[in-house]
Amino acid sequence: MPERPQSQRDVLPIPDITPVGLTTYDAKDPDTAFPPIKELRPPDGAPNVLIVLLDDVGFGASSAFGGPINTPNAERLASKGLKYNRFHTTALCSPTRAALLSGRNHHTVGMGGITEIATSAPGYCSVRPNTCAPLAQTLKLNGYSTAQFGKCHEVPVWETSPMGPFHNWPTGSGFEYFYGFIGGEAHQYYPAIYEGTIPVEPEKTPEEGYHFMADMTDKAIKWVRQQKALMPDKPFFAYFAPGATHAPHHVTPEWADKYKGAFDDGWDALRERTFAKQKELGVIPADAELTPRHKEIPAWDEMPEDLKPVLRRQMEVYAGFLEFTDHHVGRLLDAIEELGVLEDTLIYYIIGDNGASAEGTLNGTYNEMINFNGAAALETPEFMIERLDDFGGPDSYNHYAVGWAHAMCAPYQWTKQVASHWGGTRNGTIVHWPAGIKARGEIRSQFAHVIDVAPTVLEAAGLPEPAFVEGVQQKPLEGVSMAYSFDDAGAAERHTTQYFEMFCNRGIYHQGWTAVTRHGIPWVLVGGDKPAFDDDVWELYDTSADWTQCNDLSNEHPGKLSELQRLFLMEATKYNVLPLDDRVVERVLPEVAGRPALVRGDRQLLYGGMGRLSESSVVSIKNKSHAVTAEIEVPDGGAQGVIIAQGGSIGGWSLYVKEGKPRYCYNLLGIQRSYVDSDREIPTGTHQVRMEFDYAGPGLGKGGDVTLYLDGAKTGEGKVAASAAMIFSADDTCDVGREEGALVAEDYPIPNTFTGEVNWVEIDVGKAADDPDHQIDPDERIRVAMARQ
Repeated sequence: MPERPQSQRDVLPIPDITPVGLTTYDAKDPDTAFPPIKELRPPDGAPNVLIVLLDDVGFGASSAFGGPINTPNAERLASKGLKYNRFHTTALCSPTRAALLSGRNHHTVGMGGITEIATSAPGYCSVRPNTCAPLAQTLKLNGYSTAQFGKCHEVPVWETSPMGPFHNWPTGSGFEYFYGFIGGEAHQYYPAIYEGTIPVEPEKTPEEGYHFMADMTDKAIKWVRQQKALMPDKPFFAYFAPGATHAPHHVTPEWADKYKGAFDDGWDALRERTFAKQKELGVIPADAELTPRHKEIPAWDEMPEDLKPVLRRQMEVYAGFLEFTDHHVGRLLDAIEELGVLEDTLIYYIIGDNGASAEGTLNGTYNEMINFNGAAALETPEFMIERLDDFGGPDSYNHYAVGWAHAMCAPYQWTKQVASHWGGTRNGTIVHWPAGIKARGEIRSQFAHVIDVAPTVLEAAGLPEPAFVEGVQQKPLEGVSMAYSFDDAGAAERHTTQYFEMFCNRGIYHQGWTAVTRHGIPWVLVGGDKPAFDDDVWELYDTSADWTQCNDLSNEHPGKLSELQRLFLMEATKYNVLPLDDRVVERVLPEVAGRPALVRGDRQLLYGGMGRLSESSVVSIKNKSHAVTAEIEVPDGGAQGVIIAQGGSIGGWSLYVKEGKPRYCYNLLGIQRSYVDSDREIPTGTHQVRMEFDYAGPGLGKGGDVTLYLDGAKTGEGKVAASAAMIFSADDTCDVGREEGALVAEDYPIPNTFTGEVNWVEIDVGKAADDPDHQIDPDERIRVAMARQ
């Protein structure tokens, strides 16, 4: 390890020291002397650092840890590095990322859940305190080049618009360069990408071979090459966080077809095979037991025969997606090796930010937004069989069934979200650093947690934990460096206590024992009765003897269980876990949850050229009557194209002009598109086009009557049978004057940019949508604009 520096690196930025000495009048004076300028660099011997964090990959998925999916590049690193088989995450995306990059527990940095359900409670607010500077900032202020690629999902939702503010974005959190997406998931063929804080569009189409995984890898390779070409003596810190293999599971048939027939016998048989392979590899002990499948998860033999072709294809697509992802990780490793610095790059390959995802329902889904809107019943076997060949393609937004997720977490209980059990939190991890680690191809079984990565990197770089950053005193890191175990397989573990909590599924690890309680079921996203917290049933496991948490000892050792329950409460108090919060719908609503809302009131005015507006950046039209009014300018010869669109091919709406006439499309979750046409063309000049939606409530997800107006005169009408109740998309956005990405309607002019001018668009909801003359005069529009000041 490099020696810890003696300079003031515990105060960042490192204070500039003004030279003290004789001041001369003439620079040519022989007594004129100043020390040479020294560029900021970390201590000698500090390695490059690459952290690869995959998404939604269970312990039992990768071939490196006994799974059925080929990950040759993970195995390549493991052959010259170390496999950690007791490495843990938080059971969910945003919290794991926040913990990883801060070295502190997720509730300490305000990320007790994903950003979309933040509340005003300190542990759940999604705002990292300035007392917890992230690792990237510490490394940058010590002379590292820093870059992030792929998924972020750490920006508070009220700061995700193109106007920021950007201090919680990657480039405001210590990364000098960012290329990726801000939200929780991305359409791999039509992603909403940012370069820094600037929205950019893919340079190719899916038909031309575009896929975000390949694109982000290209950008990472370019950045690393440039960094070493221009600053060969300066180490880099690269955080490579694909959206893979989070849903949607997008990959081309050539990759999915590699696994044709591999899963024909179902998920129960797959678990058994994986379990045997894990023992063969030694990533679990020979005496470990395979945990039983819970009653909530159906057996393969219980699944309908007519659905099984779809279920098999779901898993083939997922497997191809993971192998494809590992392939591109390998491309980045090759680039680093070609630069001659692979041996002196500390690499963490963390295979999953949580366990495999069981958010795809018991049957899986062609479009996961259907389940998020509580409409899973719409996806019948017939519906999915009709789309069998499209799974994994640009028109899909697919997710596999719960049974596959459970199999991907073998040999453990449960899945993503369930922080109480290892299926949700134990992720295979590989550490590779030949220049700094003598051991090769070995397994390490000391308990470790994602908060241990940051202190490990600092120790490897010879850097102290900062006491002050930007003038703010820092809270101590809460992780434990893993470096002690690098060359000592038998070293006593140093991370001896760790709490877990996610969606009130909670647990505590302490000196080989775990006490855990599950509070909810991951695939029941809306509804479902939850017990009172005091009625949750706790289990007790001696994990020093029971590797997989298979044998509950709560009845045999009630005193030990009570001791650990008390310890959980003490840790929960220390790290801002309390108060426990199992609300779901309420936390989606900003005014109830207590977080800021970017959009307030019942009216919003947008202007031509605005775009990449996230769903939280636009007033919600869901489950209520609404109107959309646009002032447009039509040139001689007529106009066509998109006036405004929100969402994408998996759900949304659009107001556009086709063949000179206004047209409205409502896309119901990719299942059904309803079109309403105008009976007349828009003349040359300035005009108002208006769509009124008379909602057929009360209740959620109802349809409504649609009426089109041109300059206040009715020009068309139609019906929408049903609507999205909760969300259009986690990735598609709202654009004015065009639509980027996966398209709401199927019949846009190509290109779809409006060929006239969109001066403004006003969205009114509820009573604000009532307008007797069906148009907006200048005074009305000014009042709307002023009301939002």
